[in-house]
Amino acid sequence: MKSIKKILVPVDGSINGCKAVDVAIDLAEKCDASMDFVYVASQINKDIPSYIIFDRIWEKLPKKIQAEKFVESGSISQAILRVAKDRESDMIVMGSRGLGLFKGALMGSVSQKVVEKSKIPVMVIK
Repeated sequence: MKSIKKILVPVDGSINGCKAVDVAIDLAEKCDASMDFVYVASQINKDIPSYIIFDRIWEKLPKKIQAEKFVESGSISQAILRVAKDRESDMIVMGSRGLGLFKGALMGSVSQKVVEKSKIPVMVIK
């Protein structure tokens, strides 16, 4: 397996998204990796501005970790995959929405779509 030098973390302000940030920061410290955070504006998270989420992340981000933030729009899963490719990420760490089996099967979850289409490893945090 290729070493992990850049981790992409999609953020949306959800509980599992916040857990994913914590896990990704821990992983980045252990791997000496840089981090990219992407917020994809959508109807789902329209009430939470990106700057609030990024401000919270930057408060807990260790100084030694290099990090950048991006705001995208459009299809959430496609935007995540596009940023991962453009930024040459080695791994994606993201939260699960926890829709449940029935609802997830009907709607399809973002994390499921990313896992299915990603060419790099994806860690989904519950």
